[in-house]
Amino acid sequence: MVEKVYITYNQVHKLCQASADRILNDFQPNLIIAIGGGGYVPARILRSFIKRPGSANIPIQAIGLSLYEDLGKNGPVEEPGTKVTRTQWLDLSSLEMSNLVGKNILIVDEVDDTRTTLEYAVKELEKDVEAARQKLGRGEEKTRFSIFVLHNKDKEKKGHLPPEMMDEDRYLAARTVSDVWICYPWEATDIDEHDRLAISQPSF
Repeated sequence: MVEKVYITYNQVHKLCQASADRILNDFQPNLIIAIGGGGYVPARILRSFIKRPGSANIPIQAIGLSLYEDLGKNGPVEEPGTKVTRTQWLDLSSLEMSNLVGKNILIVDEVDDTRTTLEYAVKELEKDVEAARQKLGRGEEKTRFSIFVLHNKDKEKKGHLPPEMMDEDRYLAARTVSDVWICYPWEATDIDEHDRLAISQPSF
């Protein structure tokens, strides 16, 4: 049976706080894109820690990608799916894509499991921004994508990120863990029981 690990809101908050300096120094994002639903909370917390004094808040946009499915064979057990489903995307008719060209964009999610979702997000966003760059005639302006996740599972990945992203250290996991089932607080229906289980487990 897969080991379950319970993560509290306080732990999420502190993981974002501990990662903020590196994000500011290495990525310096102009825009945050949260992958829903797990990326929403860490993206918002992270923004508080990377806001520079006297500067405007970094905008947060959201995309929805689904890779997990409830198979329902032995109860509600989630297993990785094989196809990424786009459930929400940037509305290019209302979002000024020119604001993305030549900027640093930080993609945020809660966990890097198979890496399939992250691969899809990076590839599709790169295609959209490149199309906007060409349409606007913005020359050699390069848009840099970076990734932040709370947890990276130490396992063989099905998805792959651009080699230059990895070579340039534009991928950051606050914590690398074994292949466990991570239970985040926003998934809990009983937050008190969730926190009790988190406290009762070995330090994670």
